[in-house]
Amino acid sequence: HVIQRYHRRVFLDIELKVRGLEAPILQVLRDHPPERDYVVSSFFREVVTELKARSATIPIGIICKKQRQLAGWHQLPVDYVIVQETLVSQRLVKEVHDANMKLLVWTVNDRRSMLRLAQWGVDGIISDDTELLVRTLRKSPPEDGSYLM
Repeated sequence: HVIQRYHRRVFLDIELKVRGLEAPILQVLRDHPPERDYVVSSFFREVVTELKARSATIPIGIICKKQRQLAGWHQLPVDYVIVQETLVSQRLVKEVHDANMKLLVWTVNDRRSMLRLAQWGVDGIISDDTELLVRTLRKSPPEDGSYLM
């Protein structure tokens, strides 16, 4: 299992792409609790709601690719809002933070966007080009290194 192998080493974004995996993933997390921050996320509102109903302590995230998916995020029992880069704005960053949630942005593969998002204060940047991400943000990361993902 990926969780068994990496639960001590990295931030994990465990994405559930289908319904019905809520109970098994929660059991794996109980058996191998991550020692670093993590989130269990999904595009499906039903999955997010079911996860939170089964465990109030597991960090949960809603993934949004389109504006209609993003609508109503503040009414969901989530700790993370995970949006495609085209949906993020300074206003969204502020709204998510004002709701005491974290904002992750995907998939960011260019230096200028990485710098802009870091300046806006997003909590994490998800990239296919991790070397570029590290080179770009390593110079002045926040104290907790939170946006390096």
